[in-house]
Order: sequence, then structure tokens, then C-alpha cells
Amino acid sequence: MSTITQQAASAAQDSTVPAQPWRPPSYWPFVLPALIVVLGVIIFPWLFTIWMSFQEWKVGSPTTFVGFANYLRLPADPRFVEAVGHTLSYTALSVVLPLVLGTFAAVIFHIKFPGRGILRALFIMPMMATPVAIALVWTMMFHPQLGVLNYLLSLVGLPPQLWVFHPGTVIPSLVLVETWQWTPLVMLIVLGGIAALPTEPYESAQIDGATTWQMFRYITLPLIMPFLFIAAMIRAIDAVKSFDIIFAITQGGPGTASETINLYLYSVAFVYYDLGYASAIALVFFALIVALTAALLILRRRAQWTGIDA
Repeated sequence: MSTITQQAASAAQDSTVPAQPWRPPSYWPFVLPALIVVLGVIIFPWLFTIWMSFQEWKVGSPTTFVGFANYLRLPADPRFVEAVGHTLSYTALSVVLPLVLGTFAAVIFHIKFPGRGILRALFIMPMMATPVAIALVWTMMFHPQLGVLNYLLSLVGLPPQLWVFHPGTVIPSLVLVETWQWTPLVMLIVLGGIAALPTEPYESAQIDGATTWQMFRYITLPLIMPFLFIAAMIRAIDAVKSFDIIFAITQGGPGTASETINLYLYSVAFVYYDLGYASAIALVFFALIVALTAALLILRRRAQWTGIDA
């Protein structure tokens, strides 16, 4: 009974203690500047873009609320639908080709041979160049009469190509530039994964008489799959929003044969000055990037669940 009485008395004393006044956390002076920057640079522009997407607003004219009219206009816009197709095909090719070539290069550069360090340094140099400089160089190389690419084709008996000057070859030609520039990035990611692999599985496979291809197919490839997913995600996000190289080489041409969503968004906003419709395109484009990233993350999670990482 005495214990219970003491506990009750202490509880009564605690209840009589006055509540402490609220004081702001001491770290607020350090957090507040960053919070203001985030609100001003990220949050406010997106809220303003969402507001503009519900308006009919052209430069020089007043805004008019139109609701979802700008969004309903997108599926009926053949130029936007065509730009979506160009974006998806360009992204798919710009992801698959660097993954294949970068993995092959990583396997080659993992082997010890004389001059490997110098060749590695030369191989990653395209990744360091500025996009506009790359675009200007490749534009000269793509020239149908004076370009070096058609000269190289003539050496092996192949007919000359129009490259970026023909609607049928402009997307593959731009993907060629993208692949040349970003294959070294995939190579570095995969090379880091190969360097971290254990040696025991390879020693066991050699004892069992496995060939080089079998060791790559059944040991190396499953073990580096997480690194390939990371490389694919980085390349997909970068390729789907590619603008500088395409704009500098073709400006979406010939006609609209290489016009991606980014380039169409630029034309609507800064050529036709239709800011309301451009804002709707920007939000749909952002949703496409989020959906693509989510799909890659889901695929990554399912790959872990099925034991690819094992």
C-alpha cells in the first residue's frame, strides 16, 4: 500500500508542475535559408506551372481559366503524339546500345593487358566533352558530301547515307551520337561491379571446365545485374529529357522527324508563346519521367525478389 501511495503522490506532484512554454528549435536559423531556397526555386515554379496549365495564356494577352482543356488537347495533337513516339524510340535505343557496348567494354578493360590505363582514359574522353561541341563535330561528320562517315562507308563498299538529313535515319543517327558519348559511363559503372565480384565462383567454374562465355553468362552477368539496372536508370532518365544535342544537330528536323517532347515543349513555349499549353506538356512530360523511373524501380525490386542478385 505504501508503494502505491508514493506513486500516487509523485504523480500528483508531476501534474502540478506547470507546462514549459514552446520554444522554437535551435536549428531553425540553419534550416530556414535552405527551406526558403527550396520553396523559391523548386516548389513555387512547380505550383505556378500547375496553375498555368489550367489557363489559356499567350504572351501579350490576359489569362483565361480553361480547366483541363489544355490536357484534353494533347491526345488530339498529332505533333505531340509524334513527339512522344520519337522520345520513346530515342530513349529505348539510347539505353539498350550503351548498356550492351558498355558491358562489353567493361569486360574487355577488366582484363589486364599492356596500355590498359591509357586506353581507359581515352575511352572515357567523350563523356567529358560538352554537348554543343559534340553536336558541331558530329554535324560535320554527318554531312552527305563532305562528312567522314560516308567516306568510311565507301571504303567498305557501302552506299552513302543521308544520316540526320533524312526522316528515316535521323533518330538512329542521333542515337549513334548519344551512344558514343555515354557508353563510357556505363562502362565505368559495370567495371566497378566486375571489380567487386568474388573470385571463388570463377575458380570453381574453371575447375569444372566452363568456357569464357559460360562464365560470363552464368556468373558475371547475374552478379552485375544490379549495376546494369543502375546504369539503365541513369541513362533512361538522361535520354528521355535529352535536348541539347538534338537541338544543336537537327532542331527537330528534317520537318518534325526528330522532334522529341522536350523540343516540342520548347517550340510551344518560346516560338508560339503558348505558355498555358506548354505548361500542360511540361507536367505530362514530368509524369512520363516519373512513370519511367517507377517502372525501373519496380523491375529492380522484382529482380531482387527472384534472386538475380544472389
